[in-house]
Amino acid sequence: MKAFRLDELEAERAANDGAYLQFLRERNMSVGLYALDAGAQDPQQPHGQDEVYFVVSGRASITVATETTEVARGSVVYVPAGVPHKFHHISEDLRVLVVFSPPES
Repeated sequence: MKAFRLDELEAERAANDGAYLQFLRERNMSVGLYALDAGAQDPQQPHGQDEVYFVVSGRASITVATETTEVARGSVVYVPAGVPHKFHHISEDLRVLVVFSPPES
């Protein structure tokens, strides 16, 4: 078993001065914590893997291809591999668990 605490992951991510911290990598998936502060721009490009976002905290909008929805704590969003997507209009610091399958390259 591998177990993680979000507060410890957030502290590690912040200590490494990065928006993304991959904390689990297995044969069929990887999981990370993605952080964007209120007002930030999301620089990500489409990925070669399917993704699931689980919003831990914060508020924003996300656009996937041509569809846009608002997200907040508890929201889950699926993004197919290769599809353009971005968080935007981030009104509260956003913390998101990201599951990639297969694992992020």
